[in-house]
Order: sequence, then C-alpha cells, then structure tokens
Amino acid sequence: LKKHNLAQSISDVSWSKFTTQLEYKAKWYGKVIKKVDTFYASSQICHCCGYKNEETKDLNVRDWTCPKCHSNHDRDVNASINILMQGILAN
Repeated sequence: LKKHNLAQSISDVSWSKFTTQLEYKAKWYGKVIKKVDTFYASSQICHCCGYKNEETKDLNVRDWTCPKCHSNHDRDVNASINILMQGILAN
C-alpha cells in the first residue's frame, strides 16, 4: 500500500464490500440502511433551531454556541444528532 493511488483503490473496494455486507445483513434481519449525503454539513447545523454556522468549518473548533438560539454544542455530539435526524427523515 505504499503507492497512494493503489491504496486509495483498495480502500474504496474495502468500503464498498463493507457496505454491501452491511446491507445484506440488514436485509437478513429485516432492517433498513439509510445513507446520509457525504457532504451534509452535520457539524455546522444547530440541531435545535437549524441555523447553519459557517464558522465551524475549521476542525479545530470542538464546541460552539449557536448565535440564533444560544445553545452550546459539542461538535461531535451535534453532528451525531443531525445525522440521526437525517436518517430518520430520509425516505
């Protein structure tokens, strides 16, 4: 895996195989896999009011306060709530 292009291809195939297996097992157990868009700005959106904070694009910002509703957010917890809600709302 010393060659970057080859490593990327192997990684892509591995991820694809993992998602295929995950979908297979979900179907086996009567569950559904819902995919959230890769570019969904989950850590920038306030899960309380929906305000999109463009200033949180920097990954060094680990927590932030929403200027609209004044809720304090941990970046990862906020993102996980937003991704959960996207999954619930997705058709």
